[in-house]
Amino acid sequence: MTLICGVDEAGRGPLCGPVFASAVILDDNLKIKNLGDSKKISPKKRKEIYEEIKINAFEYTFAAASVEEIDKLNILNASLLAMKRAILMLSKRPDKCFVDGIYTPKIVGCNLTAIIKGDSLFPSISAASIVAKVERDKFMESLHLLFPQYELNTHKGYPTKKHISLIKKFGVNNIYRKTFKPVKDLIQKKDA
Repeated sequence: MTLICGVDEAGRGPLCGPVFASAVILDDNLKIKNLGDSKKISPKKRKEIYEEIKINAFEYTFAAASVEEIDKLNILNASLLAMKRAILMLSKRPDKCFVDGIYTPKIVGCNLTAIIKGDSLFPSISAASIVAKVERDKFMESLHLLFPQYELNTHKGYPTKKHISLIKKFGVNNIYRKTFKPVKDLIQKKDA
């Protein structure tokens, strides 16, 4: 069996929390219904599909890059780092990795190809998109328990008007990406 791996990330746009990535190798003999771009699937449906992926995938992994790594490396490089970690966590080396987007992580001896809109073209990338999104959402819900004032369970860290108003009210703490606007602007305004 040729091992084809799909790779995608979740959480590049939020103002806080890590960026997650997943690597998924699907079993050609087991079809998973309703795979697609995780952003176009309801949270409830995503969780259901994820359960099916867990049962039917040949193998799947997920990994993250921290807020500190995002601020140090920038979001693109942190996303690629999370992808690299997810790929390297696979117990079997895939014959080919298809990565959603225009960039791939650098991994010696690994055959990687970037695919624009890959999550709508390759089932394994769609599955990786769903795994990364569900795992990141779970992480953000756990952060919500620690910092309920930011209401992370509703917006998952994305820059909604409500979220920005809550940051203005409660301030910037260590879960925030300090290099991201408007967080960076709020820090500079406070320090001025």
